[in-house]
Amino acid sequence: MRIIRSYILRECIIPFFMALVVLTCVFLLGNLIQLTNLVINKGVSLTTVGRAFLLMIPVFLGYTIPIACLISVITAFSRFSADNEIIALRASGIHLGRLLIPLIILGFIASLFLVVLNERIIPYAHHEQRRVLKNLGAENPTAMLEAGMFIHAFENQIIFIHKINGNQMYNITIYQPQPDGPTRTIIAKRGEFTPVPGGNQIKLKLIDGTSDEPNLENPENFYKLNFKNYFMTLDLSKNKKKIEKKPQSMTFKELKTETAKLERLFVDTIHLRTEYFRKITWSFSPLIFILIGFPLAVITNRRERSANIVLAILCFAFYYLISIGCEALSKKGILPPALIMWAPNMIAATSALILNYKCVF
Repeated sequence: MRIIRSYILRECIIPFFMALVVLTCVFLLGNLIQLTNLVINKGVSLTTVGRAFLLMIPVFLGYTIPIACLISVITAFSRFSADNEIIALRASGIHLGRLLIPLIILGFIASLFLVVLNERIIPYAHHEQRRVLKNLGAENPTAMLEAGMFIHAFENQIIFIHKINGNQMYNITIYQPQPDGPTRTIIAKRGEFTPVPGGNQIKLKLIDGTSDEPNLENPENFYKLNFKNYFMTLDLSKNKKKIEKKPQSMTFKELKTETAKLERLFVDTIHLRTEYFRKITWSFSPLIFILIGFPLAVITNRRERSANIVLAILCFAFYYLISIGCEALSKKGILPPALIMWAPNMIAATSALILNYKCVF
């Protein structure tokens, strides 16, 4: 039996690491284009972008480790079943339930590692990545200008640019919220931007547009002013303040501490409690996926590796969608986080028990 356990672990570990590397690379490629654009078109240093790129890896591992566990088990045991090795083990008098022991050990190891990842590594990587990108804006303000999105990087300014070509901008809208009045709006057909040397500023030249100007008789009202050229300066220097941690950037202890602190002030802490239980439940997903993968592989008897991978991805997608739905219900306060965030694991664990019972007995 010791030889069989070693054989099973060896057959599972190789596809696990292969799946982990491939999946993590796929996740990273989705962000590589945007980071490459910062280097080529924005002049951001390769060192800064490389650091931000590397900090993405721990965050993605929280998603890729569970699915890699599922793929490895389904791939290994599908081959065992297709090659009639499962039948040979049964004919030798070995109960299939004994084959679960090395898988459960592997699942516990992966889950414990994911606990450490969610407790220490992912919060640090998530917060450090935000800090790097924040400092990127201070070092190179033009890197903060992106077409097709609302830009909140500059104080008291919300900017939307439809198209950017070099230092030329097209169809620009700038919103300037007023503390004691309506939002001021500046609209221009074209524009140019120039970084200020040695500073954290950008000079904008807006061409052919309109701006809301305050009415001196009634400051709460504005009137439209047409302009051919309009110059303004965007400043990042006042935004150099300490970056507050988001719930994703907090450890278990920090989440509990912040929750207790805010509850004493009668502040709603539903987002913090939801993230706390999400981290815990996701940490045990590798063990559950392994227990699901074993009976699926034995029952379906699939030889095609591509079909095995598709089956694993469908199982993960189903779990992930349920998890997202439960998270939304929790944040809306419909059900308590301590209950609803365990629902995906309970559903998956129940399915695993039923499938294993049918498979083993």
